[in-house]
Amino acid sequence: MSRLKGKVAFITGAAGGIGRATCVRYVEEGARIAAVDIDAAALDDTLKEASAGDRGLALSCDITDPQQVRDAIARTAAQFERLDVLCNIAGGSSAADARVTEAPDEEFWRVIRLDLYGTFLCCKYGIPEIARAGGGSVINTTSMVALMALPERDCYTAAKGGVAAMTRSMAVEYAPDNIRVNAIAPGLVLTPRVEGLMDEREELRRLARQHLLGPCKPIDIAEMAVYLGADESRVVTGQVLSVDSGVTIS
Repeated sequence: MSRLKGKVAFITGAAGGIGRATCVRYVEEGARIAAVDIDAAALDDTLKEASAGDRGLALSCDITDPQQVRDAIARTAAQFERLDVLCNIAGGSSAADARVTEAPDEEFWRVIRLDLYGTFLCCKYGIPEIARAGGGSVINTTSMVALMALPERDCYTAAKGGVAAMTRSMAVEYAPDNIRVNAIAPGLVLTPRVEGLMDEREELRRLARQHLLGPCKPIDIAEMAVYLGADESRVVTGQVLSVDSGVTIS
């Protein structure tokens, strides 16, 4: 398969379920990838699972640190001589989240810094490289919480709503550079971390039952990321695309 042949992708959150699945699919479709995560030890496993060989580069990076992001983008461009696709996947909520009157301030700033500011930084330093390559695709990750009410997740909702809004504005701003900017809004995704929480958290089991076709798997999100990175989506921009098993309409 070669839907992404010749393209270079910078994929954050590469050690986690969705990021790892995206790395695997991108390599399968012919791309060269920079697998980026704060968990350096897990990146080798990601590249091994993807059978990336010399088409993969493991980069330890805290996406909330401007210098680390700048350096990681620069290393990717130096290694592969271009950048075509930016996949901003790193992020996540935690059990500390709650409704606004009860959520800890620290959790609000943690998720804003990781999910929203981290996406901002990767775009800030990644988009100029994509423009130098003649254009390409930015793929952000928002969430079903940006599109529907989900109680007890007000910190995460704020961050992911910000990602959705920023996606639309960047789509307009960078269209003259032939850069498409879209976001994927996953539903409940059965990553290893989520699966480990299902037995102990009734609210997750209840949410899973709201998914019309069952909960999502990492590969479902990765397949959308392949579409958005490939030339077949050349006129798709400014969209928040739900991959949510119908939960936002149920």
